[in-house]
Amino acid sequence: MFCHLRPVRRLCLEKIFPHWFLYSRALSGAEAVNALRPFYFAVHPDFFGQHPREREVNENSLKRLSVYLENLQKPGSKSLKPTQLTFYVRETEQNSAEAQEPFSTSGFRAVKFTLHTRDLLSTVLYILNSCSLSVEHIQSLNTNVCSQPLKEAKRMPDRPIKWDKSYYYFTGFKDPHEDLEQVSRMETTLTSWLDNNGKSAVRKLKDSLPLRKELDRLKDDLSNQLQLSDIRWQRGWGIAHRCSQLHSLGRLAQQNLETLKNAKGCTIIFTDRSGMSAVGHVMLGTMDVHHHWTKLFERLPSYFDLRRRLMLLEDQISYLLGGIQVVYIEELQPVLTLEEYYSLLDVFYNRLLKNRIPFHPRSLRGLKMILNSDRYAPSLHELGHFNIPSLCDPTKLQWFILTKAQQARDNMKRKEELKVIENELIEASTKKFSLGKFYKEPSVSSIQMVDCCKRLLEQSLPYLRGMHLCISHFYSVMQDGDVCIPWNWKDGEAVK
Repeated sequence: MFCHLRPVRRLCLEKIFPHWFLYSRALSGAEAVNALRPFYFAVHPDFFGQHPREREVNENSLKRLSVYLENLQKPGSKSLKPTQLTFYVRETEQNSAEAQEPFSTSGFRAVKFTLHTRDLLSTVLYILNSCSLSVEHIQSLNTNVCSQPLKEAKRMPDRPIKWDKSYYYFTGFKDPHEDLEQVSRMETTLTSWLDNNGKSAVRKLKDSLPLRKELDRLKDDLSNQLQLSDIRWQRGWGIAHRCSQLHSLGRLAQQNLETLKNAKGCTIIFTDRSGMSAVGHVMLGTMDVHHHWTKLFERLPSYFDLRRRLMLLEDQISYLLGGIQVVYIEELQPVLTLEEYYSLLDVFYNRLLKNRIPFHPRSLRGLKMILNSDRYAPSLHELGHFNIPSLCDPTKLQWFILTKAQQARDNMKRKEELKVIENELIEASTKKFSLGKFYKEPSVSSIQMVDCCKRLLEQSLPYLRGMHLCISHFYSVMQDGDVCIPWNWKDGEAVK
């Protein structure tokens, strides 16, 4: 009955993947990472500095993708559950011509796809094809592939390849489309998701507790030894990764304690590059060696001097603009070094000097503005601060600020009121569900958090007891047991 199944299956695969895929060997973990470099380059969060929400979506999706790839490599791993991911993909030379969806004016587009693969190679191909990225470079990673031209290596067709149900009935294989169809038919609810993932979260959290205690100890020891204000992480690295970074800093402190004491009173942030941030935090690049860190600590006195000059520059801009306060909001602005931010302020200040704007002294006190390098018109943020481009026309800037000043004050007042309500609801939720930790992603607004907490307090959710709960835009159990739920979670029976 099934004597012709293998040739048919092979024909179907040739329609989906490049010809050489049928003869290729499995990819190793390192080769998979290398093959996904074009993808990582197109979605890396650092390229979305001007777009905090998109940056955070990509960060979270990359974490979930990392977990998926790790599980694929585990010996004896069974078929994984379908994992739906969303990425904002930047326009590159590779994908600009083949993109199925148009890019926005900001130069990126949203791509959603569901992973339900069984090996690294097919996973890598599926991801690249979904993002309209070339797969030609993958053939060079396989030593056992035949040298066929790769003109066929294009985006996967939209028409799904589906076997007849009888094939799975007689062979005993699991039909992957059943899980996918169920995902599309059923709308995930909070209670059903917690039922399915609660035990896994509890297990991961329990396993991470010793490392969490070690992390707190290392952080306290280094903070006291170097007299630091705080130690933070820009990325959502796992607990083990963070402990490793603190151990590395601790070894450097043993070797060069006096040099590291230059950071007294500072906040240290582990991030992607070394330097001093726009707000004066000491940034330690996690890929840099101790020599680079040591040089940075040696240069801190000169950074402190530049920081003082930067603050004076902010005051001078404020004076020219009627007392409006110039601020840098880390959660909403791209990560800039002190030098980069000083240069941005200096350009704006010189433009103001050349085109004096007649603001009444101190008429705008109490208002705030952030400066960015976009060449767009000024705008008013819902939180009450002004977004001002550094190259903004001074005349248009004056008109915009004066006409929006009262609305800005109203927004700031509403923000403060919402913040009080939000903190009260967070405290009430933490107490009711006995949460070990309760927090939100920066991209979740106070309005969204308030709505989420109000609805949570109406529920009885025993699975949440003792958990570390994060309010985000998606469902996920992180590698150390933190539980992420969307702020607009659904409850009740799943909607068919």
